[in-house]
Amino acid sequence: MYDELIIPSRVLLGPGPSEANARVLKAMTTPMLGYLDTAFVRVMDDTVALLRQVFGTENRLTFPVSGTGTAGMEAALVNVIEPGDAVVVGINGYFGGRIADIAARCGGDVTTVEAEWGTHIPADSIADAVTRTRPKLVALVHGETSTGILQPLDEAIAIAHEHDALFLADCVTSLGGQPVDVDARGIDIAYSCTQKCLAGPPGLSPITFSERAGDVIRRRKTPIQSFYLDVTLLEQYWFGTPDVQQRAYHHTVSMSLIYALREALRVVMEEGLAARYRRHELHARALLAGAKAIGLEPAAEEGYRAPMLTTLRIPEGIDDVTIRKGLLEEDGIEIGGGLGSFAGKAWRIGLMGESATERNVRLVLNALEKRLFVVRKAFG
Repeated sequence: MYDELIIPSRVLLGPGPSEANARVLKAMTTPMLGYLDTAFVRVMDDTVALLRQVFGTENRLTFPVSGTGTAGMEAALVNVIEPGDAVVVGINGYFGGRIADIAARCGGDVTTVEAEWGTHIPADSIADAVTRTRPKLVALVHGETSTGILQPLDEAIAIAHEHDALFLADCVTSLGGQPVDVDARGIDIAYSCTQKCLAGPPGLSPITFSERAGDVIRRRKTPIQSFYLDVTLLEQYWFGTPDVQQRAYHHTVSMSLIYALREALRVVMEEGLAARYRRHELHARALLAGAKAIGLEPAAEEGYRAPMLTTLRIPEGIDDVTIRKGLLEEDGIEIGGGLGSFAGKAWRIGLMGESATERNVRLVLNALEKRLFVVRKAFG
């Protein structure tokens, strides 16, 4: 026999998941319904309406994809890219590289625009690649989770549109923590996840397609290679066909995750987007000031640091795993290690959603200071 499930209490300050509001956890205990039950359809409609507000869009094609942020990434790419299509992808961290990988798997002719990890991608570099390749799609990561860079988008969007290309923004880390403003900026495709600044459980990826992107999908010459992520089929489940407002079964969604997302979005909108953005910025500044006071330096370029995810350079002589293991097992605090070229060289501290509090800033700084002091004292 297995014992009753008992999970240790953690303060989640890594790159995700973040802590979830008690209301969100409670929503997950709501009874199951059929996937086309009229009561559940109302929940679906509420969720879509709330997502549009947080994305800053009136796009009809706005809904959560079943799957985590990578499912949203794949859905965004597999629906618009056909074999041979030119695609420009900005890479200044791990997840830009993943976009390029998936775009190539879709048959895209991918041109990458690369910048050193921890720095932003200059608009001039994007313009050069777009001018040379005349792409169908330009893709950038708005908040790069691996480096803590908040990538400027506006110039790149203008460049893409000047050359009649669609613009895609990976908003996995930014949605709910920084303005995305899909319609105001002219973003054609954006996707995110539920477990970071939206402060819900993992398992869904909110996505939105502009009317222009939707037209591109419907005019494809080749079939969408994924059935599960085919937007033309998902559209029929979430909205019904444009001419007949009757929904068609596609797959059985997780009612519990939809309930949770709806409640998480309610929490976001009750706080107010502007207030929520200010809260993330305030606590990020406090974390960075405190980190500098205990001898830790930021790894992300000044002026382009994402408030939701702070990267700190690991000092010479300090073992990454030892510090993080101590924080987790003795202090109950999770922070993230580095990915790719940042592995063993940087810590990633997420102040996202419910986790972005003064209490958590103080907790992680005090715990880090204590552990760094012990190591430094031991080695003189």
